[in-house]
Amino acid sequence: MTPPRSEASIIFGKGVTSARPGSAELVLAVDNLDAAREDLIGHGVNVSEVFHYAGGPFNNTIENPRVAGRDPEGRSYFSFASFQDPDGNCWLLQEITTRLPGREWKSTQAGAIDVATLAELLHETEQHHGEYEKTHARHNRWDWYASYLNARQNDSSPMDAVAAANRYINEVLHVPPR
Repeated sequence: MTPPRSEASIIFGKGVTSARPGSAELVLAVDNLDAAREDLIGHGVNVSEVFHYAGGPFNNTIENPRVAGRDPEGRSYFSFASFQDPDGNCWLLQEITTRLPGREWKSTQAGAIDVATLAELLHETEQHHGEYEKTHARHNRWDWYASYLNARQNDSSPMDAVAAANRYINEVLHVPPR
């Protein structure tokens, strides 16, 4: 599983690690701790109340390091909630509203596009889709176009965009070859 905008993935499954179930301590960064808690609670997860650490983030060197409530100064990185998954692993939700320098998310969204560039991109898309359409069952052209355009606007080469569109139609929408 790869969270949105992440360059890291989380792998779930049997035989993935030799660690005992319930021995992992994992941290998930969220931009809205209250919303994340509500979402988890809405799905039946028992989530702790919001807390902060007496000695700063992750400082367990003092007795009873967790202090009820948000960080009194409202700082990013300093407020948490926690829960356990069915195997007993501990998960911390850490609220990060403003990232430290060098830790910002890079935007992956395509910028504005002028009409001439869009027309050229649509023409390119139509040409590549024509090849796909010759070999596959009936499908909605816009599904293939959307996937191709998305890939191209996010810096994929035409051939990588073709592969992305084909994968989307074949694996997500399950359109078989003719």
